[in-house]
Amino acid sequence: PGGCPHLCECSEPARTVKCVNRNLTAVPPDLPPYVRSLFITGNPLTRLPAGAFPAQRLPDLGALNLSGNHLQAVEAGALALPALRQLDLGGNALVSLSPQALGEGGSALEELALRGALRDHGVLLSLAALLQSGALRNLSRLDLADNGLLLLPAGMFTALPALRQLDLGNNSLVGLQNVSFQGLGQLQSLNLSNNSLGVLWNSTLAQFRSLPALRHIDLGRNTWVCDCAIEDLVAWLKEGDQVEGKEALTCAYPDKMLGKALVKINISDLNCSVPTNLPSQLQTSYVFLGIVLALIGAIFLLVLYLNRKGIKKWMHNIRDACRDHMEGYHYRYEINADPRLTNLSSNSDV
Repeated sequence: PGGCPHLCECSEPARTVKCVNRNLTAVPPDLPPYVRSLFITGNPLTRLPAGAFPAQRLPDLGALNLSGNHLQAVEAGALALPALRQLDLGGNALVSLSPQALGEGGSALEELALRGALRDHGVLLSLAALLQSGALRNLSRLDLADNGLLLLPAGMFTALPALRQLDLGNNSLVGLQNVSFQGLGQLQSLNLSNNSLGVLWNSTLAQFRSLPALRHIDLGRNTWVCDCAIEDLVAWLKEGDQVEGKEALTCAYPDKMLGKALVKINISDLNCSVPTNLPSQLQTSYVFLGIVLALIGAIFLLVLYLNRKGIKKWMHNIRDACRDHMEGYHYRYEINADPRLTNLSSNSDV
C-alpha cells in the first residue's frame, strides 16, 4: 500500500501518478490510495470495465486524464468515483459509452472533456442520455470540440444548471434549431467557431438574449449565408456585445456578398422580396387551406341536411324516369325478338 505501480511515475507529496506512453492495456490494479491526480495517456487501452477505478481504494481521486488512448468502450460503473471533479476522455475513439459510466446516482463531476472522442453517432446519443439524466448537475465545463458533429440531440443540455463553459468549436454544425439553451442560467462562454453555420434563427437568438451570464460567444469561421434570412442575426450583432470579434464575421455566400462584414450589412443590401421563413409560411397556408376546406364541407353537409326531403324526392323522380325509360327499351326489345309480334307490327304499319 502506498507503492507506485510498475511503469508509472508517482509523487506522493503532489499526490500524482503518471502512466504516460507505457503500453498499458489495462488500468494498473495497484494504484496508491493517496492519488488525487491520475494521468493514464498514450496507451493501447481499449476498454474500461466496471470497477476499473475502485472507489474504496481511490477515495480522493479528483482529476482523471485518460486522453490519447485507444478507448472504445466505457462500461457502467467504470468511473464511479466519489471525489471525481475533472475527467478527460479526449482523443479516443469511443464506440460505447454507458449512461451509467459515472455510477447510478449523481456525480460530483465539474469538468468533462470529450474533444475528438465522439465520432460515433451512437456515443453521442449515449452522452445525451447521460447529460439529460440529471446525474451531472454540478458540471460547469463541457468540451465537445473536434468531433465533426452535424446536429445535436434535442434537449441535450437542459439538465445542466451549473454549466458555465460550453465548447462546440471545430465541428460541422449546420444549425441550432433543435438545441435548447433554456435553463443554462450560469452559462458564461459558448464556442461555436469553425462550424458550418449559415444563419442563426430568431428563436436561437432569443435564447441567447435570455441568458443573463452569457457574455462570450465565438462565431468565427462559419459559412454565413447573407441573404434575407440573416437579417435577424445582423440586427442582433449590431445591438449587443456578446459576440467576440463580431467585426471579423464575414459573408461566405452569395458571391456578390463574399467577404462583406456582417455588422456592415444594411437591409437595402439584401433582397427581401422573398419571405424569410418560407417553410413556416407554407405551413400556415396549409393550415388555413385546411380550415377553409373544412368549412366548405360543413356547409355542404348542412345544405344536404336541410334539403334532405327535396333531395329524396328528386332522387325518386330520377329513379322513376330511369325505370320508365328502361321499360320502354325492354318493350321494344321484346317486339324485335318475337317474330309474330314483328309481323303484327308490320301489318299494322301497312
